[in-house]
Amino acid sequence: MRVLVATDAWRPQVNGVVRSLEYLASEAPSLGADISFLTPSDFRTVPLPGYREIRLALASAQRIDRAITAMRPNSVHIATEGPIGWITRHVCRKRGYPFTTSYHTRFPEYLAARLPVPLNWSYAALRRFHNSGVGTMVGSPTLEQTLKAHGFRNLMRWSRGVDSDLFRPRAERPLAFPTPVFLYVGRIAVEKNLEGFLNLDLPGSKVVVGDGPSRASLESKYPQVHFLGTRTMEALADVYASADVLVFPSLTDTFGMVILEALACGLPVAAFPVMGPLDVIGRSGCGCLDVDLRRAALDALQVPREKCRAYALTFTWRESVRQFLDNTKRAHGVPVGAGQAHWRR
Repeated sequence: MRVLVATDAWRPQVNGVVRSLEYLASEAPSLGADISFLTPSDFRTVPLPGYREIRLALASAQRIDRAITAMRPNSVHIATEGPIGWITRHVCRKRGYPFTTSYHTRFPEYLAARLPVPLNWSYAALRRFHNSGVGTMVGSPTLEQTLKAHGFRNLMRWSRGVDSDLFRPRAERPLAFPTPVFLYVGRIAVEKNLEGFLNLDLPGSKVVVGDGPSRASLESKYPQVHFLGTRTMEALADVYASADVLVFPSLTDTFGMVILEALACGLPVAAFPVMGPLDVIGRSGCGCLDVDLRRAALDALQVPREKCRAYALTFTWRESVRQFLDNTKRAHGVPVGAGQAHWRR
């Protein structure tokens, strides 16, 4: 089974989409699949206005068409709705290649946080994009329900996993901050509602890991907060192990992979009762969801760390990749478990 994934989100970006695709590539061979990518690294790029950390690919239909022809994949999967995603969609429709998509980011809400663009306009464009494929993968039941209400069709569940060997409890705290330590991990941008966390009256320390267009202004506004910049791999795991609660203030995330990473390190989560936290935490007892984020953060201090770790171990990347591959087969009418000979292309 050969799958070509077209994505505008790629290294050196650090986000949930990129990590999901990296684990997809690493786990797929053991499940009988070969994953290749079309990414911004294959094209010239320009920085996204107002968000220079993200670069937009100057992709062309001719180059994407040649890449698909050369690879002869059994399936094309479009992971993002950027330039590469839209042009790959155009090529697939023109050539008659069926394709799947995934919905990772609530762009209508992100766009509305920055510009006066009505949500129904953005959802109409995204509905057109995704409904032209043979299936759209979504990370959670709440997202599935939301998209159904906006007229999206052929939705399939694709959950996420966590590297429980990397993200694990430590016997000691590698980093020393006055306790209790309340941690945020993620992009530092307006749509993440980070000030909903930074404005809370909490004891101990507030620590922020990540980067983004709002970092400079927030560092200046909140000098008492520890801004550590981007951390990955062991350096990120060390920060989780040095904290007491992950505070997840976002109101717009579709999943929240940092929630699983924190739980795997034994860190309880405080969040609003919205999409993402509702789906990952639910009734597990591994975090506190409350419209009063301060109360949630303080209550989360009482959650046993070993309970968080045990719950996180139920989310594996191998199962996540298996879901992706099974969804791909079903969308193309290939029986789950069938070998390469069952594909028409």
